[in-house]
Amino acid sequence: MTTPPLPLAGIKMLELGHTVMGPSCSLVFADLGADVIKVEPLEGERTRQTVGFGAGMFPTYNRNKRSIALDLKSDAGKTILRKLVTQADVLMENFGYGTLDRLGFGYDELSKLNPRIVYCSLKGFLAGPYEQRPALDEVVQYMGGLAYMTGPRGQPLRAGASVVDIMGGMFGVIGILAALRERDVTGRGQKVQSALFESTTYMMAQHMAGQVVTGEEPPPMPHKSSSWAIYETFTTADDRMIFIAITSDNHWRGFCKEFKLDHLLIDPELLTNPQRVKARGRIAPLVKDLVAQHTFADLGATLERLKIPYAPLAKPADLFDDPHLNHGNRMVETLFPNGKRAKLPALPLEIGDHNIGLRLQPPRKGEHSRELLREAGFDAAQIEAWIAGGVVIAAEKS
Repeated sequence: MTTPPLPLAGIKMLELGHTVMGPSCSLVFADLGADVIKVEPLEGERTRQTVGFGAGMFPTYNRNKRSIALDLKSDAGKTILRKLVTQADVLMENFGYGTLDRLGFGYDELSKLNPRIVYCSLKGFLAGPYEQRPALDEVVQYMGGLAYMTGPRGQPLRAGASVVDIMGGMFGVIGILAALRERDVTGRGQKVQSALFESTTYMMAQHMAGQVVTGEEPPPMPHKSSSWAIYETFTTADDRMIFIAITSDNHWRGFCKEFKLDHLLIDPELLTNPQRVKARGRIAPLVKDLVAQHTFADLGATLERLKIPYAPLAKPADLFDDPHLNHGNRMVETLFPNGKRAKLPALPLEIGDHNIGLRLQPPRKGEHSRELLREAGFDAAQIEAWIAGGVVIAAEKS
């Protein structure tokens, strides 16, 4: 059986990216079939050596890409990149403000080489008073209200993953796809920009609107006023934590009947959800005591049967063997630089019969330099001279 081409097959993207925002954007294109060429500096993309919190960044965001390592400050390196630009559909970059312009690779220059190029810049800020500031995921979480909304009062807390980097990258994907669609009509590319700060404030819009509606400043999540009486974490008889959300009248009726709390169903002060929210101080202790009498497995099975939302408190390590994540092709076995292999989540999409999985392992630095230069039209002697001269790094075959 012939496998149909992936949806973005035929699109060629140059990624001049690093860390999370840029690579997570181009990863979507790579997983969906685009030919993503990762243009790295001679020392390699910085997350190849990142430790601590960021130790897993490179293998996570760089599968299905080909790598070429160039000295972009040299005349020869600039010649190579310009040639690659003439053959590309998209260039995506997330370097600091003005970096590529100073190197001669801004949109105005490259659009003259290739008027069809879609040029995506992922930055800390869109145009305005802040646009030249450096930014990080954590910086904009503080600036944009997310850290305040996440931690307890007086203890701002960044989210436990690079949520803004990834969201900014995803908005980049949306902008690029829109520009490619418009290019189908006009024949010309254009510049697209996405930014961390504006992505954060986009998430804050619901809290801003809530303040307008209620007239009150929204409290941080640990102090929030819940919209439902039961929407919190409890501890089971086997000392496991479980989150339970009783968010509808049907949930409430089913829960009370199942656990012999019928007297609560006829209580005139608990007939509607707003009433139950007001009476939360009376209801929550009853549920807490009830949950403490059941094991997680038994309670989870009951809640699933009742179709009441619930969840265990999982750690990242629990996800490797999650039966749902391991269904179909939702986990891809990834080769790590240290030689280990482990399953990581694939792109969280289903598109028809396509297998959105692994085609290429995260590349070694310069792993595809020679083949990419050949494909660009350079002759073998020139390629080997550039490699010998240190303009290009080409990984040796393993």
